[in-house]
Amino acid sequence: HVLPARNRLRESGQFRAVLRGPGGSRAGGPLIVVHAAMTDPMGARAPRVGFVVSGAVGGAVVRNRVTRRLRALVAARLDGIPAGCDLVVRAVPAAATAGFADLEAEVDRCLGRAVAKVG
Repeated sequence: HVLPARNRLRESGQFRAVLRGPGGSRAGGPLIVVHAAMTDPMGARAPRVGFVVSGAVGGAVVRNRVTRRLRALVAARLDGIPAGCDLVVRAVPAAATAGFADLEAEVDRCLGRAVAKVG
């Protein structure tokens, strides 16, 4: 699954709006934290997603693997994210050793909770 360009957060300001902006919500678990914010209340823009996988998660190879897995999981669930909603998915260090199925269950749980609070 590839995340289309229009569904990507790119600039630090966009990340900041989700993480620190008004009306945001977050839902976290042992592997990831999902931050959600309605940055376009009119719902005119496609939902956008950004990923934060810091050095605490591991070396470059590990970080890239975690990012790829998260991107694939979220891309498959774009339909469930309301228009105008931006998400930041942050990996916790434990995500480095988690299996794909565990990550998938966590994405489903946290994504659903964060989006429900914001929508």
